[in-house]
Amino acid sequence: MAGTYTTRQGDAWDAIAHRVYGSVKYTGWLMENNHPHLDTFRFRAGVVLQTPDPPADSLADNMPIWRTEA
Repeated sequence: MAGTYTTRQGDAWDAIAHRVYGSVKYTGWLMENNHPHLDTFRFRAGVVLQTPDPPADSLADNMPIWRTEA
């Protein structure tokens, strides 16, 4: 699965994680591997993101704080 993902207009981190990895729980992993784009909330079309395979033990603790319950 390791590779890249080219964004569509309006893509957001969690939607991309769901599309690429099948779950929003990998949102944090996706963000960790794309530091140059961390200031982006909604993407424009054509941004190429790195999509490395997630670690086998990757769980909800990889989610960004705004996706976890307090």
